[in-house]
Amino acid sequence: MISTNNVSLQYGKRVLFDEVNVTFSEGNCYGVIGANGAGKSTFLRILSGEIDPNTGHVSIEPDKRMAVLKQDHYQYNDCTVMDAVMMGHEPLWKLMQEKDAIYAKPDFSEADGIKASELEAEFAEMDGWNAEPSAAALLSGIGIKEADHYKLVKELDAKERVRVLLAQSLFGDPDILILDEPTNDLDIETITWLEDFLLDFKNTVIVVSHDRHFLDTVCTHVADIDYGKISLFTGNYTFWYESSQLALRQKAAQNKKAEEKRKELQAFIDRFSANASKSRQATARKKMLEKINVEEIRPSTRRYPGIVWTQKREAGKQILSVKNLSYSENGETYFKGLTFDVEKGDKISFLSKNSLALTALFKILNGELQPDSGEFAFGQTITTAYLPTHNEHFFNADETLIDWLRNFSEEKDEVYIRGFLGKMLFSGEETLKRANVLSGGEKVRCMLSRMMQAEANVLMLDEPTNHLDMETITTLNNSLTGFLGTILFTSHDHTFTQTVANRIIEIGPNGFIDSLKTFDEYIADARIGEERLTLV
Repeated sequence: MISTNNVSLQYGKRVLFDEVNVTFSEGNCYGVIGANGAGKSTFLRILSGEIDPNTGHVSIEPDKRMAVLKQDHYQYNDCTVMDAVMMGHEPLWKLMQEKDAIYAKPDFSEADGIKASELEAEFAEMDGWNAEPSAAALLSGIGIKEADHYKLVKELDAKERVRVLLAQSLFGDPDILILDEPTNDLDIETITWLEDFLLDFKNTVIVVSHDRHFLDTVCTHVADIDYGKISLFTGNYTFWYESSQLALRQKAAQNKKAEEKRKELQAFIDRFSANASKSRQATARKKMLEKINVEEIRPSTRRYPGIVWTQKREAGKQILSVKNLSYSENGETYFKGLTFDVEKGDKISFLSKNSLALTALFKILNGELQPDSGEFAFGQTITTAYLPTHNEHFFNADETLIDWLRNFSEEKDEVYIRGFLGKMLFSGEETLKRANVLSGGEKVRCMLSRMMQAEANVLMLDEPTNHLDMETITTLNNSLTGFLGTILFTSHDHTFTQTVANRIIEIGPNGFIDSLKTFDEYIADARIGEERLTLV
């Protein structure tokens, strides 16, 4: 068990936490959520002892060991991969070092032998003899090849180093596990492995993630940071979101009787509990929703942007035809012979083991790159809007957001522009912010505003959820699900892809697969070898 006692943290006039009292219990997984800047990562650093609060303190049950997913990807560069993982269990690692130092002494004495014997007994109690096999199993599960287990960490690429740090945090069955964005840079297979690992994990997990599918799969509770406080709710992210939205709608319906509201909330809980029984969560976790008190459900104070897609012109039958498209860069083939026709109403998710291949394809379709061979053509009625994964060059000008968005709008009136920016959560003085000082999330919201102004009938989005908070991701997801036009997109967000896509195209250097399955159906088949074999 770990708890905070009247924890407060303030930077200048900005109050992040105000007398926070919260307890995280054994056997539960807590997803920490909150708007960008609410202090999610900062709270994890307070729990881990990396940051001291201004007032209050963190209490950990005696003799409980905490493990934290490290963010410094270069800290263990000169260690072997195996050693870096075992360093995650600090008491065991120190004992191993002390034991090895004694055995290495040239003048090994009788006293050294007695000490070594004591250390060996302690080592056995810690299950030290299984340390290397356990570390190896973690590394293999997380996608590090056995041949790389004894390489130096610095010999691995950046994504592999992230996985080593994740294996380090999981090693040795810690009593309290703190994970900040653990799914970053992981592929779908490794994320699934991590989900299964955490579902079987019996101790306390506290995690920050923007991956809604991950939170929905592993979390028993949501820890919501709002207005400097932290509130705990039973259930996963989707339950928290849908229940808070239901409570918000009920709050707006002032004339609705209390008993009617209670019945509506109870019906919602019952429906969600029935769905939970079909999930991958462990039996004990399935039953948690059944214990929810209706009074626990409260409206959220979150602000959600207004993302609404309109089409100036409905598309005809001819959308996009791609024939024998190939592209390579620096001697590496990204894809070849890519051929497909886009039908009206298609919402296509493009997948690849190489994200650079996906970005290259989207740049080709938007005239920013030339293919090595092949051709493509959009229909005559088609208008497109494109959200690139890299947008820095759009924000070089020293101009206000009003002037920036006016560049892309047929309607130049300032009242209209301010109103539009307000829908995207830029209000008051924020509309006078300079475009070249925006954060990553603010830039993406501006780029979405730019896309909406185009009123296109074909939307192309390359990793649209990058840098966004959960509120904007959820709103964007819902808006695209209801869009009546055509969508071509790439995303690492499982829920986003599953709910938006009605077609999957996976590309690789050895070919491509075009499937009308849902994303969940596609990856399920891939696990049993029915798909993707020709691509790798």
